[in-house]
Amino acid sequence: MTLFGIARKNIRKNFTNYFLYFSSMIFSIVIYFTFVSLKYDEMIAATTESSTRISSVFNAASFVLIIFVAIFIWYSNSFFTRKRKKEIGLYSLLGVRKKQIGRLLFYENFLMGIIALFIGILLGSVLSKFFVTILMKVMGYDVIANFAVSSAAIINTIIVFILITVITSFHGYRLIYRFKLIDLFQADKEGEELGASFFIAVLSIIFIGIGYWLALQNILESEAWRKIGIMLTPLVIIVSVILGTYLLFNTLIVYLLKLSKKNKRKLWKGINLISTSQLLYRMKGNARTLTIIAILSATTLTAVGASYSLYYNNKSNAELANPNSIMFINHDEHIANKVNDKILQEGNHEIIYHKTIPTMQIKVDTSSLNSKMGEIIQEYTIISTKTFNEMAGLQERKDHLSLEGNNAAVLDAGYYEGLSPEYVGSSIPLHVDILAEDITFKKLMKYNVLNPKTANITVVIGDELFSKLEKETDHVNMEAYKFTNESYAEIINKEIESILPDNASFSSFYNDYALGMETAGLIIFIGAFLGLVFLAATGSIIYFKQLTEANSDKERYVILHKIGVNKKEVRKSIAKQVFFIFALPLLAGIAHSAVALTALSRLLQTNLVIPVFICIGIYILIYVIYYFLTVRTYYKIVTK
Repeated sequence: MTLFGIARKNIRKNFTNYFLYFSSMIFSIVIYFTFVSLKYDEMIAATTESSTRISSVFNAASFVLIIFVAIFIWYSNSFFTRKRKKEIGLYSLLGVRKKQIGRLLFYENFLMGIIALFIGILLGSVLSKFFVTILMKVMGYDVIANFAVSSAAIINTIIVFILITVITSFHGYRLIYRFKLIDLFQADKEGEELGASFFIAVLSIIFIGIGYWLALQNILESEAWRKIGIMLTPLVIIVSVILGTYLLFNTLIVYLLKLSKKNKRKLWKGINLISTSQLLYRMKGNARTLTIIAILSATTLTAVGASYSLYYNNKSNAELANPNSIMFINHDEHIANKVNDKILQEGNHEIIYHKTIPTMQIKVDTSSLNSKMGEIIQEYTIISTKTFNEMAGLQERKDHLSLEGNNAAVLDAGYYEGLSPEYVGSSIPLHVDILAEDITFKKLMKYNVLNPKTANITVVIGDELFSKLEKETDHVNMEAYKFTNESYAEIINKEIESILPDNASFSSFYNDYALGMETAGLIIFIGAFLGLVFLAATGSIIYFKQLTEANSDKERYVILHKIGVNKKEVRKSIAKQVFFIFALPLLAGIAHSAVALTALSRLLQTNLVIPVFICIGIYILIYVIYYFLTVRTYYKIVTK
């Protein structure tokens, strides 16, 4: 029988062991092929208004995916090669040269890669319509995709994955030459119980604590960020957390396990002694793997949580920027009437309110407000207290203002703590022709009753002062409409935009909502799929590692069975041991991502709690599936 025939037979006979590695490769190919297909999809180019940007985003995502998949396949291939040390050692004893063994492993890996590539492209082609429909849906486009297979996407995927497969196959080939015969037969003795230094255990907490503390600092006010540097501090945080995580698994966990061995009552209960000793024995080999998985989990949760939060909060962000469905400056009464007629004729929308708002637009010197961004001379829209209260009532807001004298309130929907002007208690001069009045801000509202794109920052003053200033300047009327089904107002928006002149400063809820859906939908689509690839890879890495250990521990469990330990106790011991390995990186990853997302929510000044909890819940659910699959396979190996 030829080496190629032996390789083919090995894959067929040991397919159960290869299944997760094989399915993970197929999954990676399907996702990559999908990304490349979407890049070349004609319907996306024809439907969306930013097809060039979408293509560049998918290019970037595909590049990230290539790097990650290459590392994952490399890592997995190394695991499988090491797992078969005894088999390779037996080949050597029978006189098979290393060159031939290397070729055998090369053929096996290459054959699996080609089969996975064929199945992945076939599945990707079948699912391409489904993926395009999902993308269009999350981007806010209600269209049904046509079935189409891109030849350019197929060629691209074949070239990339054949290259990855060849490189990883050569890696497996070279790995054979690094093994000595004695090492191959003593592979099971590679575990080593670690020493547990109390100082290094404490150091792990200190490193993680430093990273967390720096991440949760206010970037604009933190002395630490200023001294280290805005560009260097994130690197310090990443290095500190990664180092702390490695020491956590390498030393702190070992220290705690050693402490648990001192509790004799618990240690001698059932076969806890065996489970604890096994964990201590394997921690050296697992520390690096657990660190990688914890960091990957944190990265995945942070990326997916952040991208989903953008999608989740899109509507509320559009409402904050557009409290009115549409708004524009009325320069011509005739044009304003035409707009009104268009809305009345539109059968899909009912007008909730239409308000003509008298305003004044005044250029103001804001140097006294100590603003850290924006121009010193800004144009503010001035409205009266009466107008604010009317608009607040129409928008069902609870605030009611009563301003006297030269007191004022400011409405700033884009207010950012630390960067925006220091309004409350500050005064600014209002110059209208020959009249000058200093107003003092008594209240700050972090929203606006007018659309900021039309009205910019709005200042509310007393009715008397407004009337006094209005006599000295021309007031500007702004038209504000609120109507039903504003999320589906594409047609009416385009019709109104075609009527209005450029200086009308038209703004609408739909325009911002649709743009946000397109951007956030694209990000969540890519984030979700990359997150699934990362999750599949991290789960697979633990799975591979545990199967390797299961084969090594097989004889130990046989001995336990011979001295009277029943299968139920064996399964319970395995479940505890595997749970420990799965739970540690998951908890560390969740903790890291929680800190990162808390820092991000402060930076973006938005609430990420609900979307983050949803992402963590899904992540844990998939991890639980991996856990039960690993326990089941581990148990089957040691009891076979």
